[in-house]
Amino acid sequence: MTDDSRELLDVVDEDDRVIGAKTRGEIHAQGLMHRATHILVFNNQGELFLQKRSMSKDENPGLWDTSAAGHVDSGEDYLACALRELDEELGISGDVSLRLLFRLPVSSLTGMEHSTVYACQYDGPLKLQAAEIDEGIWISPEAMSQRVKDSDPSLTDGAKLIWKWYCRQ
Repeated sequence: MTDDSRELLDVVDEDDRVIGAKTRGEIHAQGLMHRATHILVFNNQGELFLQKRSMSKDENPGLWDTSAAGHVDSGEDYLACALRELDEELGISGDVSLRLLFRLPVSSLTGMEHSTVYACQYDGPLKLQAAEIDEGIWISPEAMSQRVKDSDPSLTDGAKLIWKWYCRQ
């Protein structure tokens, strides 16, 4: 398994105000509120990129997830995190225009995360980070909606929740 447990993250309150900092391992073990970001990457045909989480991940190994996602590091803001995760996980860097879609409230479905969700369009090559992602696919919005409707167990709960919110817009 990858050891991300030493990452330093901000602990936040219900209003997303920073109240301290702890390691990722401590935050998850204690069920503390913290921050994360997700990015939905679409190509020019309108297809959504899904990543299959590495089997070495400690959470949701081998499940299909949003295009890119990650914890917001201590002192980092949501947008900077989203841009960092796009680069680290998918090799998307440079002039990327992210559009803020919505913010998910903290819940057990989000892993006690205040989650900010962005979208972008990208048609270039992807370079998947092997430590994070086993494979990726492009899927039509209709196929994704059907998988969510069917409560597909190969999708993370977070991806299902985010897609439901995305479809309400």
